[in-house]
Amino acid sequence: MDEHIATETIDKIISSPQSTSSMVNEIVYSILNDIDITEKTFQLTLFFIAFNPLFWNIVARLEHSTHFLTKIAGNNAKRGCYLLAIIIFSLGIKRDLLFEQALKLQNTSSYLTDVPAIATVGIISIVIGQVLVLSSMYQLGITGTYLGDYFNILMEQRVTGFPFNVTNNPMYHGSTLSFLGTSLYMGKPSGLVITAFVWIMYSTALRFEEPFTAKIYAKREYAKSKHV
Repeated sequence: MDEHIATETIDKIISSPQSTSSMVNEIVYSILNDIDITEKTFQLTLFFIAFNPLFWNIVARLEHSTHFLTKIAGNNAKRGCYLLAIIIFSLGIKRDLLFEQALKLQNTSSYLTDVPAIATVGIISIVIGQVLVLSSMYQLGITGTYLGDYFNILMEQRVTGFPFNVTNNPMYHGSTLSFLGTSLYMGKPSGLVITAFVWIMYSTALRFEEPFTAKIYAKREYAKSKHV
């Protein structure tokens, strides 16, 4: 959208509170109009955002019931987990590269770029997101981060230090914040749509992962109690 028109619309909202509703509708319409949902890279990005958590949940559950990755790795559960970690990490890199490319091919909204504070919020979101992700990986290690519990590589006790004293799922929340921050910093409405889809997919994944993981640890505690 033309930068002058965007600035003019924002000025109207400030000077004419009674017309705020119609102006907000105009801004929302303009921002949505800047999104090209037919662009192939945009669609591929959404595909990988949906595929990745679906893939690792299916594979991890298959491993838990059949130990097929452990067998492929020479009956070594840790090596099997590392194999899955490499695959998940690679899929994540592919998704992130597609996301970056998709944003470059999409329109920039003047409503997002004309307000410097939005870019600042974007930078802060990226920093917080990366802190959550990296500190989570540091606390959990490779096997803790990449579904080691499905390989019966269980942690001795629940991690309660930072960032887990801030959120139960710092990896997912941190990743979502990074998507959001990048979208705001670049002024890309399409990125906000992608971010919303990331949040939906992670929230859906948690509905399956958390109960299943709790079941694994409950089974261990039950086994321990029988040997007391």
